Amino acid sequence: MIRLLIADDEDLIRGALAALLELEEDLTVAAEAATSTDAVRLARAHQPDIAVLDLEMPPADGLRAAEEIRAESSIKIILVTRHARPGVLRRALAAGVSGFVPKTTPATRLAEIIRDVAAGRRYVDPDIAASALTADDCPLSDRELEVLRASRTGASVREIAAQVHLAPGTVRNYLSAAMAKLGVSSRHAAAHRAWEEGWI
Repeated sequence: MIRLLIADDEDLIRGALAALLELEEDLTVAAEAATSTDAVRLARAHQPDIAVLDLEMPPADGLRAAEEIRAESSIKIILVTRHARPGVLRRALAAGVSGFVPKTTPATRLAEIIRDVAAGRRYVDPDIAASALTADDCPLSDRELEVLRASRTGASVREIAAQVHLAPGTVRNYLSAAMAKLGVSSRHAAAHRAWEEGWI
């Protein structure tokens, strides 16, 4: 029997996925989590064979949860995502994630992937792998990336400036330049795009 932890912040999706996977004779859902924090806590408590984690899950994200789980156990991780950016795939593989699948994957196919991962194999969706091979180079400077990384926490310009040892006006300039290069209208959108692409 393969024991699973299912983590997704959307109750309907998490519940449906758990119910569908429970129909498989060799799979059982040991725990369900709605946040990345709960995913880590429940992985510690239940020690499932595999954790199936939503990538876009608050308060951190599924990748951060995967890194924390993998740092202290041999639990295998499958990340499920709506938007698979190449950089996220690279970081996931570096963190020891065993599977990377889109949310459009049917439950029966996911069950097969879970069995493959349990048997020690890796699975990366072919479309995600193809996009990773054709990824664009990062157009941002190191300083622009640094201020975007700091802004991911929701910090104010003044807090970012203190963190990266720059004047607030200089931080604003770097944020504006990054936003212009990425064609977005807010620093949060710029930081999210940079994170999705795996640049920060």
